[in-house]
Amino acid sequence: MSFTFAELFAGIGGFHGALSAAGGKCVFASEIDKYAAEVYRRNWGITPEGDITKLDLDSIPLHDVLVGGFPCQPFSKSGKQLGMDETRGTLFWNITQVIKHCEPKIVLLENVRNLVGPNHIHEWNVILKTLRDLNYRVSNKPLILSPHSIHPYFGGTPQVRERVFICATRMNKTSKKEFYLEPGIPDVTSITEEWDPSEWDLYKDLPILNKKDIDQKAYTLGRKEVNWLNAWNDFVMLMRKNQIEIPGFPIWTDDWVHLNNFQENPEFPEWKNSFLKKNSIFYTKNIKKLDSWRKKWKVSAFPASRRKFEWQAQDSQSLKSCIIHFRPSGIRVKKPNYVPTLVAMNQTTILGKEYRKLTPRECARLQGFPEWFDQNRQEESMSYKQLGNAVNISVAYHVFRAQIKRDIDLLIDYPKLIKTVLDGPNNPVKKLNELDQLDIQLIDTKNSFRPKNKQLKIN
Repeated sequence: MSFTFAELFAGIGGFHGALSAAGGKCVFASEIDKYAAEVYRRNWGITPEGDITKLDLDSIPLHDVLVGGFPCQPFSKSGKQLGMDETRGTLFWNITQVIKHCEPKIVLLENVRNLVGPNHIHEWNVILKTLRDLNYRVSNKPLILSPHSIHPYFGGTPQVRERVFICATRMNKTSKKEFYLEPGIPDVTSITEEWDPSEWDLYKDLPILNKKDIDQKAYTLGRKEVNWLNAWNDFVMLMRKNQIEIPGFPIWTDDWVHLNNFQENPEFPEWKNSFLKKNSIFYTKNIKKLDSWRKKWKVSAFPASRRKFEWQAQDSQSLKSCIIHFRPSGIRVKKPNYVPTLVAMNQTTILGKEYRKLTPRECARLQGFPEWFDQNRQEESMSYKQLGNAVNISVAYHVFRAQIKRDIDLLIDYPKLIKTVLDGPNNPVKKLNELDQLDIQLIDTKNSFRPKNKQLKIN
């Protein structure tokens, strides 16, 4: 064992996978969702404690590394004082209580990209000041990384998922005050600099499951959904046949009016009036063909969001060569290189080639979870939700390694941690897939670990 770690807001264990691949041993986990906690227990052998706001701090073993993908609750802006008082009542405050009590050497936290957006500068500054007040060195700048920007050799996956990482390392007792100065963000360029994300090929790099390996009925689209896609595929084919460029702006069939009858709405923002006018121009130029297409497919009877279409597939010839998403803003179509961020709701990527949704197993691969990872035959919607909330294993792994490299001057008392992590595998996903679950260093004081079984069914 080279180091120990504790995982807060553990979910199904994205951080656990990352730090296990790095040579760490988990001594504590906390997760409030009982279904996610059961998946965590089945795979990692630790039974997570529940609500972080009710934890007995004395029950948390001392550990070297504290990690967590914490929910971003709005911090209070009342008053003029920053620091601990202003974080009280938020889940970040509960993290700080664990830090104060256990004094881990390394703290690594993950959050959504928007945490460092213009509307959350205050919250970001509160987090930084609070960590510094607790004697941790942390950069003013956020480290933002996505799995699709990581070279596949290092375990990148074809999913856009930009996340912010806060990398804080505890100061030594002998550290001088200048150590608080800007340390810079951990350097991850070695895993991204020689990779162009446009080179991803979802069908080759995921890889996609074979039809014989999945229950087709469970993931194939319903009759109405297929009809909507057939209609829009016919639209694309119509445009190609007549050498008409498919608009790059959102197509809103409800707003197809002749340009002679078009009027801007003064209550609409400028961007919306612009799209409406573009739709009107497009319709007017192709009025006969578009009217015939609408009538043929009875488009007016489609749900409102299915009467809208967003083409982001450039020169693709049909929907069958693309990936598709049913969104509130319309049906979005793009090239099958990488998928948008997995989210904890029903916007699962659809494979145009088969008119079916990605399976939870395929989504788990996008998040870097090993092939033996088992979500316990629960409701599919629950599995999608858990994966949408998870921390990507490869991203967390490489951020952690980069933090060790950056702060090696503060880790002189942890030579085994440094050596094990920096000598670790280049690809944590490959490493985890080579291991059996029982090969990972596990602790479970409440439940016996389930029997060894690497050949789990994948649907």
